[in-house]
Amino acid sequence: EVHVVESGGDLVQAGGSLRLSCAASGFTFAEAGIGWFRQAPGKEREGVVCMSGDGRTRWLDSVKGRFSISTDNAKNTVYLQMNSLKSEDTAVYYCAVDLRPSSLHCRVVAAVGPNFYYGMDYWGKGTQVTVSS
Repeated sequence: EVHVVESGGDLVQAGGSLRLSCAASGFTFAEAGIGWFRQAPGKEREGVVCMSGDGRTRWLDSVKGRFSISTDNAKNTVYLQMNSLKSEDTAVYYCAVDLRPSSLHCRVVAAVGPNFYYGMDYWGKGTQVTVSS
């Protein structure tokens, strides 16, 4: 069965850095689409980044240049490196997996918003990131 587990959330000061981990199992990791999402209190969930199985990435505009994504295939783990953190980054961060063919990964649902993606059928429970002002 598919399992997705996030870790690394913490309380950090504005301007600081944090690295989140997404450990996954139960599927062919290198071929999957992986997304990081976040949800702040009172706000809708938004896609932070989507990485397709064929190497494409799509970023939320507000984190471009500050966040980056990397993988360790031997550990079946995806990392979200977050730098220059702002209070607006405070949220629960989720990792999700798309097991469809890679050509279908990271496709935006335009009617919903520019950072909503189809196909993320497996989700972790989330990890809290809090950025102090």
